[in-house]
Amino acid sequence: MADEIAPFGDSALLVTLGRAADRSLTVRARAIAEALGAAGASTAGLGRPIPAHASVLVPFDPLVLDREAAVGFVRRAMETAPDGAGAEPDLARTASAPSAVEIPVRYGGDDGPDLDAVAGHCGLRPEDVIELHAGARYEVLFLGFAPGFAYLGGLPVALSTPRRASPRERVPAGSVAIAGEQSAVYPQAMPGGWNLIGRTDTVLFDPARTEPSLLSPGAAVRFVPAR
Repeated sequence: MADEIAPFGDSALLVTLGRAADRSLTVRARAIAEALGAAGASTAGLGRPIPAHASVLVPFDPLVLDREAAVGFVRRAMETAPDGAGAEPDLARTASAPSAVEIPVRYGGDDGPDLDAVAGHCGLRPEDVIELHAGARYEVLFLGFAPGFAYLGGLPVALSTPRRASPRERVPAGSVAIAGEQSAVYPQAMPGGWNLIGRTDTVLFDPARTEPSLLSPGAAVRFVPAR
């Protein structure tokens, strides 16, 4: 589908880049958001853009910046942002860089009640699931669902597992999970349908911090089995 810019209420625009599960769209959405963020730093009324899988939400203050002007900023950002085609991440390199976030995990047991089910679905032993999950290098694709909830790309294909048929009413904060071809860490206690394979004490979201979310789009992540 062609790129689309549409009103999202009276104080935001939604930029839609496509529908397919294509990482290049995520890379482009992030680039557009970065370009708009730079423009917003010197433009009254243009808010902080929020990139997602294949879209960008662009808030603006209609009392300061009219919609037509906001659309103009968006179009210029789209023209200058790279298309993301062929942008495959070097996760092995980025995850070993100083900026990589290491998250210690207690796998299995009460902390990972779905570990055995994931192993059974994948035809693996639980220890194989742990080795594969902890041995992978992940990239934060985008944040969504809840504050600080990061969707992580890079899950080994061998661990791809569908969501649970019946979601839990409460998933503990810090739960490390798998759903489809992605992994994630629940930043707060909340309902959820992902498969829980472990848990961390790392605080993923703290509104008192300068940057409340520990993980940001594009960041590299490693999971380290707790000893």
